[in-house]
Amino acid sequence: MTFEKNLERLEQIASSLDRDELSLEQALTLFEEGIAKLKAASAELAKAEGRVAKLVEKAEGVFEVEDTDDRG
Repeated sequence: MTFEKNLERLEQIASSLDRDELSLEQALTLFEEGIAKLKAASAELAKAEGRVAKLVEKAEGVFEVEDTDDRG
C-alpha cells in the first residue's frame, strides 16, 4: 500500500473512532489497524527521505550529513 493510501485509511480510521457507535471490540480492531498503517506510512516516509538524500548527493557531488530535526 502506498504512503498516500495509508494516510487516507488512517483518516478513515480516525473518523470512525470519533463516532460513539462503535463497540469496544470494533474500536480496538480499528486502533490496531491504525497502528499498523502508521508504521507502514512511517517506513515509506523513511525510505523516501533516504532516496532524497541520495539524490542530493548525486546533484551536488558531495554528501554532507546534517541534523534536520526541527524539534529542538
